[in-house]
Amino acid sequence: MNESNPALQASRRSWHCVQNHLKEEWLALMAEDVVIEDPIGVSPLDPEGQGHRGVAAAATFWDRNIGPNQIEVEVHDSYTGGDEVAHLMTLKTSFPHGGVAEVKGIFTYAVNDAGKIVALRGYWEMSDIRLRAG
Repeated sequence: MNESNPALQASRRSWHCVQNHLKEEWLALMAEDVVIEDPIGVSPLDPEGQGHRGVAAAATFWDRNIGPNQIEVEVHDSYTGGDEVAHLMTLKTSFPHGGVAEVKGIFTYAVNDAGKIVALRGYWEMSDIRLRAG
């Protein structure tokens, strides 16, 4: 794996921001035309299955899914190629009411020539989520 890969570096900065509630820093990582598909396809997080497109949509995604919660990122393996990276990860989301959701999947990041994230995609299904009461 290429440790200097720009997508790998951007993904690591993204996780830092998510885990430390740094919304503005996270949004600064995004290209104007960013597309977030987490998960890919139709889901309660993306009822139309078209992805969250643009920085304003990324901000709304943050406000609904990241900001109110505490998210832990566990990376099991990573693979770089070109301006992209794929990670096998487990995300653990702790909700304000005390519940916890865990999902394991493949998460990919692609960056443009400026190192800004243009695509963030999560390969997992809602049925993959393990829920625990708080």
